Amino acid sequence: MAKVIYDHVYKRWGDVVAVRDLNIEIDDNEFLVFVGPSGCGKSTSLRMLAGLEEVSEGRIIIGDRVVNNVAPKDRDIAMVFQSYALYPHMTVYDNMAFALRLRKTPKQVIDQKVREAAKSLGIEQLLDRRPRQLSGGQRQRVAVGRAIVRDPAVFLMDEPLSNLDAKLRVEARTFISKLHQRLQTTFIYVTHDQVEAMTMGTRIAVLNAGMLQQVDTPTNLYMHPANQFVAGFIGSPSMNFFDAALIEDGDQLLVDIGIAQLPVPSDRVERYRPHVGQKVTFGLRPENIHYHAYQPADIIGAPVEAEVDIIELMGNEKVVYLKRDNVEYIARVDPRSDVHVGLSTQTVFDLSNMHLFDAKTGQTL
Repeated sequence: MAKVIYDHVYKRWGDVVAVRDLNIEIDDNEFLVFVGPSGCGKSTSLRMLAGLEEVSEGRIIIGDRVVNNVAPKDRDIAMVFQSYALYPHMTVYDNMAFALRLRKTPKQVIDQKVREAAKSLGIEQLLDRRPRQLSGGQRQRVAVGRAIVRDPAVFLMDEPLSNLDAKLRVEARTFISKLHQRLQTTFIYVTHDQVEAMTMGTRIAVLNAGMLQQVDTPTNLYMHPANQFVAGFIGSPSMNFFDAALIEDGDQLLVDIGIAQLPVPSDRVERYRPHVGQKVTFGLRPENIHYHAYQPADIIGAPVEAEVDIIELMGNEKVVYLKRDNVEYIARVDPRSDVHVGLSTQTVFDLSNMHLFDAKTGQTL
């Protein structure tokens, strides 16, 4: 069990800065997820913690110990790789036992740990097989089992589900979440899939271009993004963004998005008033845009006319792509909504969930 701290950590390759001034404190028993697009520095951050990459500047602390110059085998961590990294010539049993044998653990203890881990993962019947005889989901469980038997202070997982099909990914997400609850150990997980991040992490660290954008609970990231990048990255389909301007109309503020002028809710007027006359970006999530016939009763609604371009029927909802003039946006509407391609219809924007961002910096206003 251990707390992990990134203290002003940088990673450079020549003139390229892959990770820039990373500061995160990860609590004991926490499940923290690094998420971001390809090349954002999330795997590099994990590999520096594992000791597979050198830290260019700053400190990484596990428990009470700075581990910058500590060998990977002495850091009390276990890592599950994207490729699983199983030895093809060894059986499942031998793959799981390998690290313990290197430590010269007694054979009886090895056997007990391997069989207990295999039983908890539901792979006890596979111990005599080799990796080539296993499915992707079974290999993933073996890789996790190899990590479990070491009883590490910290589990590191680098996109371990990316090689699985969609159904197995959902099952594996649940399995890893339950494993974390049972083991009560610190988990640090890397993924580019924001759905994985939202469903698994107790906190999420969003990275972009090597810089930490925001670290917070899934709910706070979703409801209160720090900037436009976080707002657009978290959520599926992603948040709609409109080029806009804040204008004053007596005591009221309006957001002019080109295709409509939307009244700012009264509880936000004073917050936004200093930005009157400035160019801003208006953001609204697809689930906060409703078909007029099925709008909830308790919203601050503003009607916006548009034409239906594409419809995706998801069963429990319809994802509707709309356009008007040169402006396009997406709505997630009630499946009973009577919409069809080419229809000119009225959508309703729920302004109680609107977001405004600085057009230049992208920061939330």
